[in-house]
Order: sequence, then structure tokens, then C-alpha cells
Amino acid sequence: MIGTKIEIKSWLDTQPDKEYEIKEHRQKRSLDANGYLWVLISKIQQVLNVPKEVIYKDVIRDIGVYEVVPIKNEAVNKFCEAWHKNGLGWITETTKSKLDGYTNVLAYYGSSEYDTKEMSRLIDEVVQECRNLDIETKSEEEIKSLIGAWKWEKNQLN
Repeated sequence: MIGTKIEIKSWLDTQPDKEYEIKEHRQKRSLDANGYLWVLISKIQQVLNVPKEVIYKDVIRDIGVYEVVPIKNEAVNKFCEAWHKNGLGWITETTKSKLDGYTNVLAYYGSSEYDTKEMSRLIDEVVQECRNLDIETKSEEEIKSLIGAWKWEKNQLN
């Protein structure tokens, strides 16, 4: 229920004995940085006719936030499957290792793990692609504001 202190107290007086959690109601922003990222990806999808997930993964690769992890050859598939379960942007690529019996796995982090600088680069990359395709985007100031709000929210969660 959303209401004033008096409205909530009146309503609670009519309820059976239960436990309730009360928290301050806050207006949700209509669009945050991550939401705007997906709006732009959807617009790119409409122009290129490519699945959103493919566009997102391509941009994640382009930004290149990853770890190189040497894995025993027989464990590569299991590692990659487990890594992918973290989310859509958690992707892997493999390269040959200098270590005998090992494969280097490039384990990319999804944008949920990005810091402000990385998220800014991600959005900038997508905005640039939109502009290349003549897709309208927000102004630089509006984008910076979204990223600033995203940083604040992320800090509140940590």
C-alpha cells in the first residue's frame, strides 16, 4: 500500500495480525542508464534486423572488460557454461595458451559488474552506433546525467 502515515495506520488497524514491512515510497525514474542502453539497442535492432542479444554481446566484446583465465583443456566447456549462467553479457572466448594442456578463456563481465567509466564507454559505443545509423539519441548532458544517477544507485546497493 502507498499512502500517508494516517492512511496506512487506518488500514493496518483493519488488518488481521500479520507482520508487515514498511519502507519509504520513492518515485522510480522513468529511465536509467541501463534502461536507456536497452532502448538504444532495440532501435539498432529495428534498423539492422539483428537480435538484441547479439548486439549487446558484440558491444560487451568491443568494450573488452574481461579476465584471461588459463583452464585445463578438459574443464573449458564446464567453466564456460558456468560463466554464461551469470547473465546475458557474461560471455567467453577461447585462445591458445602457452601452457601445455591449457586453453586461455577470455571471460567477459556483463555490464552489471561495470564501474561508471566502463558503463560510460558501453553507452558511448552504443550511442555512436546509433548516430552512425542516423538513430536519434539523447544529448551528451542527458546521457551524463543518466550515468551519474546509475553510479549513485550502484553505490547505494554496495
